[in-house]
Amino acid sequence: MTIDTEKLSRSFGEIQAVKGIDLHVERGETFGFLGPNGAGKSTTIKMLCTLLRPSSGRAVINGFDIEREAANVRRSIGIVFQDPTLDEYLSAEQNLYYHCMIYHTPRNTRQQRINDLLKLVGLEDRRKDPVKTFSGGMKRRLEVARGLLHEPQTLFLDEPTVGLDPQTRRSVWAHVLRLRQSTGLTIFMTTHYMDEAEYCDRIAIMDHGRIVALDTPEALKRMVGQDVVRLTTNETERAVAEISSWLNRPVRREEESICVEGEDGQALAAALIRKLTLADIEVNNVSVQAPTLEDVFVHLTGRAIRDEVAGAKERLGARLRSRGRLRR
Repeated sequence: MTIDTEKLSRSFGEIQAVKGIDLHVERGETFGFLGPNGAGKSTTIKMLCTLLRPSSGRAVINGFDIEREAANVRRSIGIVFQDPTLDEYLSAEQNLYYHCMIYHTPRNTRQQRINDLLKLVGLEDRRKDPVKTFSGGMKRRLEVARGLLHEPQTLFLDEPTVGLDPQTRRSVWAHVLRLRQSTGLTIFMTTHYMDEAEYCDRIAIMDHGRIVALDTPEALKRMVGQDVVRLTTNETERAVAEISSWLNRPVRREEESICVEGEDGQALAAALIRKLTLADIEVNNVSVQAPTLEDVFVHLTGRAIRDEVAGAKERLGARLRSRGRLRR
């Protein structure tokens, strides 16, 4: 077991941010941690990374207790924070070299480790260039490389691609997944992007300091409900009456669309088209949608992921603007 927690809790005065969570992450697993702002995600990760002491409970990371053996925990993990932490006035190679020094990487292996990781993340040709000349995606890849320099057993990724465009996010994840495949690394990640959460073997959704669901992405989506068939017709009111009578249950309307839930969306859509055609009702458009992780998130927390993304972007923009003012 790579990560094992038992009744892990943290309070700030009278506010209990994390309320006795139990987590068990297997070695080599990619584990996702999702939740609304203020759910306790960041507090939990800070405790797991030994940046914050728990108020009660226990956690073991890579065989080391986070309180009694904090130094060993730190040596066994890599971290890629949401906030950029590279020195932009140094080259890529210099950033990695100083990280080796901090983690006491043996001198006779430093250069080879740097060479291997720069090649792995596709930055070997830019090793001498100042980081300030890098794109956002290149900086993220360099931070991933830096997090792996001391050969950790577990890599923590805290919203590693927030603020990046979709193409760059895909590029970063292609490199991360290649790393996992080649090293057997355990990855513990938080993200606001549901397409990224699909990379996980399992996902824990946290709300109000507790884990409210934990399973594979597919199992989580099944718990939400059935497929949804959406269709529009030339006679909406009559179509609603026909479908309700046929199914012997009410159907939902969303503006001009009629929404019908069923186990097999494709078969249901075909049956609805036949039924409405026989009733001389013309079907203009039809679509079938399976439940998504976004639906799971809303179902369990009452918040939409897009609200979380907007909040994350706003926070990132504020930090960057603040740094800009400080530099000026």
